[in-house]
Amino acid sequence: MDAETIRKLIETGLPGATVQVHGEDGVHFEATVVTAAFAGKLPLARHRMVYATLGDLMGGAIHAMALKTLTPEEAQT
Repeated sequence: MDAETIRKLIETGLPGATVQVHGEDGVHFEATVVTAAFAGKLPLARHRMVYATLGDLMGGAIHAMALKTLTPEEAQT
């Protein structure tokens, strides 16, 4: 698994999102996801939205992912 593939999967699952993914070892990744779809949602709900875009890859090809999930307004501060 690579960061670019993960980025594309998240962007496909959350249209309009801005996504940055980093990970050097192919199993541990860090992602920052910015989308208006997160507005009014608690962090756990936001993370679940991102995990849903990755499906069975989580816990499989992707061993761990640290997430930073922000609305566009939060990203500007």
